[in-house]
Amino acid sequence: MLKEESGPATKNHNKYRRDKPWDNENIDHWSKSPWDVEKDKLPGGSLLEESSFATLFPKYREKYLREIWPVVSSTLDSHKIACELNLVEGSMTVKTTRKTSDPYIIMKARDLIKLLARSIPCNQAVKILNDDFYSDIVKISGLVGNKERFVKRRQRLIGPDGSTLKALELLTGCYILVQGNTVSLMGGHKGLKDARNVVIDCMKNIHPVYNIKRLMIMKELAKDEKLKNEDWSRFLPDFKKKNVQRKKPKQKQNKGLGKKTYTPFPPPQTPSKIDKMLDSGEYFMSERSQEAKKRAEKIIKGQRKTKEKREQREKDFQAPVPLKKKTEKSNSKDSFDVKKLKNTFEKEASKRKSRDSDGVSAGKKSEHKHKSKKKKRA
Repeated sequence: MLKEESGPATKNHNKYRRDKPWDNENIDHWSKSPWDVEKDKLPGGSLLEESSFATLFPKYREKYLREIWPVVSSTLDSHKIACELNLVEGSMTVKTTRKTSDPYIIMKARDLIKLLARSIPCNQAVKILNDDFYSDIVKISGLVGNKERFVKRRQRLIGPDGSTLKALELLTGCYILVQGNTVSLMGGHKGLKDARNVVIDCMKNIHPVYNIKRLMIMKELAKDEKLKNEDWSRFLPDFKKKNVQRKKPKQKQNKGLGKKTYTPFPPPQTPSKIDKMLDSGEYFMSERSQEAKKRAEKIIKGQRKTKEKREQREKDFQAPVPLKKKTEKSNSKDSFDVKKLKNTFEKEASKRKSRDSDGVSAGKKSEHKHKSKKKKRA
């Protein structure tokens, strides 16, 4: 009897593997335990060599750093790390000492001074020394070529009154600060990854509202125990780019030129530098003569510039043109006006006098008539 052909034999890679003390289901391998000085001791008691990190800070941060430096130094002293603020060079340095027991705390201190240099407030930046917090600085300056577009997209990330940034902070659980050409992030690993993707997508002209909607759906799905470990692609929205074709404005043709005649031949090629040098005969000149020609051209240009500058300086020292004619005219006008005013005042005074005299004479006549009437009655 022939034996039945069996399938390919699978290899047992754990054949010679011994059981380790951490191969236990009760142990949570992803839990983060804080550094204990008594239990977690370094071999030899201390670090062998001193390691240090330094970062530069802008001048506008100098005043603030001077004020909060005692707080920074006291917090780093509790972790056995030395720090120095150099105002002459404009730098912050962080060093390990012989008492430092945690080998990774120097990396956390490096992140702290980086965040302080990027305008993050001290009470927020100090949180990076905890084991649950991590930092990331995203450079956004090189993602957009045009400066105006860059400013618009950066403002889009912040949103009206910082509403977009607040929504991102709530969904990702990260602290986000947009400052200049960088975006500083602080939070957990997963939140940092999501926040970084949103920032880069915003600079690539994808509105952050779409990513915020996506993150909101993912947060709700994570709460459901049935859908927790399943594929979420069917629930998540798929935003596609729509290339809307717009009508191009018609180009106005000049009436005198009319329509351009079609020619199958391409336009003539523009002459290169070598072609121009061949035409002028400069290509066949020696290196010395070429250099001499360039020097002569530079000297001529310099002379022209000096001449222009002298003329501009001399203009400042030129005396202003006297304005005699204008002053004479103005004086004649003033004198004429004064005479005219005198004549008008005299005429008005004579009219008033004549009116007053007429009024007095009329009053006397009326009184005389009134007396004569009384006598007749009597």
